[in-house]
Amino acid sequence: MTIQLRQICLVAHELESVIDDLRSILGINSCYVDPGVGKFGLENNLMPIGRNFLEVVAPIQENTAGGRYLDRRSGDGGYMVITQIDTLPEHQRLRQCALDNGVRVAHEHTSDQWTLTQLHPGDLKAAFLELEYDAEEDFNGRWNPVGGTGWEHQVKQDVTLDFIGVELQGDEPEALADLWGRCTDLPIEHDADSNPTIAFNNVVLRFVAVTDGRGPGLGGIDIAVADREHILREAKARKAYISDDQVNICGTRWYLKNA
Repeated sequence: MTIQLRQICLVAHELESVIDDLRSILGINSCYVDPGVGKFGLENNLMPIGRNFLEVVAPIQENTAGGRYLDRRSGDGGYMVITQIDTLPEHQRLRQCALDNGVRVAHEHTSDQWTLTQLHPGDLKAAFLELEYDAEEDFNGRWNPVGGTGWEHQVKQDVTLDFIGVELQGDEPEALADLWGRCTDLPIEHDADSNPTIAFNNVVLRFVAVTDGRGPGLGGIDIAVADREHILREAKARKAYISDDQVNICGTRWYLKNA
């Protein structure tokens, strides 16, 4: 069984300024706008990071799930951990694991090509977890949320290479990790700082205590970088600089790791 982090979704009050910051600071391109999110009262923009994707959504009407999430977490921030599962039977098995652990399905869709199960963030205590399966079973190619194919020419990796980690924060990190471990059927380990972790195929989920006053949520992303100086220079110009190892964009901590 393989789980690939294929997409991270952030939520923002205002879309264009956040997209501008992300493109300038991280040196990435936009590749797709999905009109389908309009049915949820949202607009969005997607950008490839390596062969994976970063999405930002923003409410365009009142009383949306995204808007309520912004209110609950007092501003822009992390929203969804979106994964690709290697086979349909494994997708269905993990869906059942979540149900068996009291996690509700918030939304799902099935077609011959694509199967999606979105698990409820309230039950998961930190963020949406989305399980997706594509019939082509290719972790580097077709991805339905960006229209399948046609995004490949927008991949740009001279500044930012790829995701390598996701930081989920909660009041009880060990209990939070245990819940996510049971839903993904993956073991809990610990990093050098004794934080509980879960390893996906391509990233490590790290579970930490809330220290920013914003409550449980997706608080940070680790990225492998090829041009740290570009990121730091642009971050300083846009008032997103925190340290030589961290910038803050869209209410999210971006931890810079050498490639």
